Amino acid sequence: MIVFRLGRIRTPQGPGMVLLLPFVDSFQRVDLRTRAFSVPPCKLASKDGAVLSVGADVQFRIWDPVLSVMTVKDLNTATRMTAQNAMTKALLKRPLREIQMEKLKISDQLLLEINDVTRAWGLEVDRVELAVEAVLQPPQDSPLQQLAPHLLEVGMSSVAGCALPLGQDTLKIVSEVELPAPHTGAGPSLKQPVAEGLLTTLQPYLSETLVSQVGACYQFNVILPSGTQSVYFLDLTTGQGRVGRGVPDGIPDVEVEVAEADLRALLCRELRPLGAYMSGRLKVKGDLAVAMKLEAVLRTLK
Repeated sequence: MIVFRLGRIRTPQGPGMVLLLPFVDSFQRVDLRTRAFSVPPCKLASKDGAVLSVGADVQFRIWDPVLSVMTVKDLNTATRMTAQNAMTKALLKRPLREIQMEKLKISDQLLLEINDVTRAWGLEVDRVELAVEAVLQPPQDSPLQQLAPHLLEVGMSSVAGCALPLGQDTLKIVSEVELPAPHTGAGPSLKQPVAEGLLTTLQPYLSETLVSQVGACYQFNVILPSGTQSVYFLDLTTGQGRVGRGVPDGIPDVEVEVAEADLRALLCRELRPLGAYMSGRLKVKGDLAVAMKLEAVLRTLK
């Protein structure tokens, strides 16, 4: 029980018998047991254009009764709105396949985001369970997903050392790489230029505006399928920015370690930097907040 004596809050009372002064004290009861509510299913559009019906189940409890009374008027309504807004924003940024395959990870992220808001109210969310009720409309093909095979093909053509048309079959390109000389001795680095081709596609999108937004230098340690590692850099500190192979001229603000397949997924917007980091597919050495600014770079590829 939270007691107000002449409008001034006192130490929480109870459980048990509490002495109140008539006309002087007022009170409000607070239930400290774990409670639950459901976010009703609502229609949402995913990043790839799919329309789906999604709801959620949320369990919460009050850990500070004084804050729950003093900071927010209607705690239940405020918590419901916070959970629904967090769910909507999280799903709008993801394709349908990621929502279906990574519901547990999305639920854990929602738990953190909701708690960031409700902790100041004396309320803690214990569990969030996302529920995809139905897919009302299948996803639409993303232009960047359609571009991904061409990016891969351009990278392979750079390995062959010749300019090949985009329409040429990838199998033919691989057979040309396997020809003797001078690449026969470079078996482990066969796919190394694929990552280079993917990163160099960023060059036309670099601008002074992007440099002002990011203002950081990145070093990419790309793990190839053969197990070897190639180093590339993205310098967004001066001019219009630069991207290339090797280490940057100065000390990078952040070093990022990522597999070649995950790098392609990032550039094709099939994977988000935060999701890749939380799942362990993106390893960061340096300031995590600076690393997450890569999202601004990926947004320019829309």
